[in-house]
Amino acid sequence: MNAVIRRARPEDIPALVGLLRLLFSIEKDFVFDAAKQERGLRLLLGREEAAVFAAELDGAAVGMCTGQLLISTAQGGPSALIEDVAVLPAQQGKGLGRRLAAAAEAWAVSQGASRVQLLADRNNAPALAFYQKTGFQTTAMICLRKIL
Repeated sequence: MNAVIRRARPEDIPALVGLLRLLFSIEKDFVFDAAKQERGLRLLLGREEAAVFAAELDGAAVGMCTGQLLISTAQGGPSALIEDVAVLPAQQGKGLGRRLAAAAEAWAVSQGASRVQLLADRNNAPALAFYQKTGFQTTAMICLRKIL
């Protein structure tokens, strides 16, 4: 496949928002709001502690993945949170998700992270199988959240 994995740019935001629309349609915990998703992407693009990756094919972003650094007391240093792994349905099964996640992992390592972690919808069996194939392991932890 001729797709290039690269850092996303501001001009990619409309396509990335479209990818988030697809992703959020699967995930029951999130409600799509284009203005919020655009704002979040702009914030990520402007932070040194974050990276947004795009899979570009024929001049268009057809996949994405984000990463953000956190400090882990368990690891005694930086760890990275990977989010928003999404690929257009027509491009799925071609290795783009794997390449996007690998780019985020390589970025995390370059930032000194010793662990990457992510959240996945427990009902999204294809995503869970994908993450297991790429080396992620489930833990005994669960995610809790509180909207402020």
